[in-house]
Amino acid sequence: MVAVVGPTATGKSDLGIALALALGGDVVNADALQLYRGMDVGTAKVPTGDRHGVVHHLLDVLDPAQDASVADYQGWGRAVLDDLGGAGRAAVAVGGSGLYVRALLDHLEFPGTDPALRERLESRAADGGPGLLHADLAAVDPEAAARIGSRNTRRLVRALEVIGLTGRPYSAALPRHEYAVPALQIGVDCDRAVLDARVAGRVDRMWAAGLVDEVRGLTAGGGLGRTAARAVGYAQVLELLAGRVTEQDARDATVAATRRLARRQMGWFGRDPRVHWLDAADPRLVEHARELVARHVSGDLPAPADAGTRRRLGA
Repeated sequence: MVAVVGPTATGKSDLGIALALALGGDVVNADALQLYRGMDVGTAKVPTGDRHGVVHHLLDVLDPAQDASVADYQGWGRAVLDDLGGAGRAAVAVGGSGLYVRALLDHLEFPGTDPALRERLESRAADGGPGLLHADLAAVDPEAAARIGSRNTRRLVRALEVIGLTGRPYSAALPRHEYAVPALQIGVDCDRAVLDARVAGRVDRMWAAGLVDEVRGLTAGGGLGRTAARAVGYAQVLELLAGRVTEQDARDATVAATRRLARRQMGWFGRDPRVHWLDAADPRLVEHARELVARHVSGDLPAPADAGTRRRLGA
């Protein structure tokens, strides 16, 4: 099991295909938005003709009007991994959606919901402010309270809901760096100036490839659900189609939002000490990734480099 992770616009998809070809395996999508049918240009989905015959799993499995569920993805992804393992094929997970990668690889639970309990908690926050919920959480789960901002009503409600449902601390359900599916994680990153330029170039290519027409077609063909409508690029084009911004404003906003997304992704994956980082601008990137895989398979791979590697890449 190999996972190629990191911020957007670093070439993860191409590297994943190259590794799948080298290993005789398949790619497993770990990008939340590439689950959606018809959202091709704005998610930089690799066209079928450019996949070099590599089978891609968990692409185009949802309608854009549906909302994504990490818990559903975990079930689908683990089933795919079981099938590939049974067939003796390698799996190469590729994506920048940190929670989806963790759901696929790590011990991560998804407690259910209780609408009545959630409504009571939301009413309490509306009446007394989110600080009241934060105090409630601190009294029963100080660790979770320390990790959740006192004004983050959504997460505070969820934490108290999970405690009420399970009778256990919410912190027990938070992601930890513990594999349920042992894997080699290869991170791809680069200098910030280089990444910013890559992001701008990607947005230019998306516009040239018809992103505006893609969004227009999706809105006419059934609409976009909450998850899809908030996606970077799609949200900005929806503003354009609604007449609230100019086309240039929409493009500039997409570039800015994509850069913010990349920094959030770097923050998420950069905290995982198990990731082996490579430079996306390295002309021998594929070769170095294959060396990591070979050493992983042979048991000769040392622990990942410390944070100095990330600093050299600009994180």
